[in-house]
Amino acid sequence: MTLTPVIYERNYSWGPAELKLGTRTQIMGILNVTPDSFSDGGRYNQVDLAVAHAIQMMEDGADLIDIGGESTRPGSETVSAEEELSRIIPVIEALQLQAPHIPISVDTYKAEVARQAILAGAHIINDVWGAKADPDMARTAADLGCPIILMHNRPERDYTSYLDDVVQDLQESIQIALDAGVHPDQIILDPGIGFVKDLTENLTLMSSLGLLNEMGYPVLLATSRKRFIQNTLQVQANDAVEGTAATVAFGIAQGCQMVRVHDVKPIRRTADMCDAMLYASPGLRRK
Repeated sequence: MTLTPVIYERNYSWGPAELKLGTRTQIMGILNVTPDSFSDGGRYNQVDLAVAHAIQMMEDGADLIDIGGESTRPGSETVSAEEELSRIIPVIEALQLQAPHIPISVDTYKAEVARQAILAGAHIINDVWGAKADPDMARTAADLGCPIILMHNRPERDYTSYLDDVVQDLQESIQIALDAGVHPDQIILDPGIGFVKDLTENLTLMSSLGLLNEMGYPVLLATSRKRFIQNTLQVQANDAVEGTAATVAFGIAQGCQMVRVHDVKPIRRTADMCDAMLYASPGLRRK
């Protein structure tokens, strides 16, 4: 069988920090500076611990670090923009001083948090609501000229035609971004695995990631330690590395070019092996 996913070539550069899509799978290391994230809450909510963990993830093979100041796990409490900023800005500033070569994404759906994070030294906005929760988010990304990751999400699990609805929801997010002035090359999609989807829906979307890959934008896959893996394998979050690796390998084979993970070293190895096979494919298409 010849794999024929589309590979989107992008080259983002911010001084010493750089991110290249189209040459290998990019690993996004997760850095939650929260007290209540689902598998690592409270572990890195001190600046020195957070920075040390970010640097360790880069040494283990991460290409960029995703910093989040508000948990998005089911049932988590929302926090104010001020609280979120108080958690993430010191970490961003410290990372910029100690490791300016590290690209940083900010995991937020609040436009003001995104704006201040980018001005403090972050480079990419990672919005779990696909620019739909805050009407100023898309314009903020456009004004700052930074890439934005648009994740699939919706308030309720009220699908009528599941896969068609996911694609349509993402198309709406894309249009919001484009209408606000975001350049097409600055848009990255995320299927939103684990968000408003049950076990069957998550597995169905995993087997259909090629649909998103054909939408015209690079795709980020964020499956690390998520409940659909735990439920499938009957393991706890911290024992889900093999399940995560399987989803990453399957996603890469369908064209996902970035993966967001907790366990960087084993997933870097998984991605490198997948890349060695994928990029050798004579059917590979580049855009």
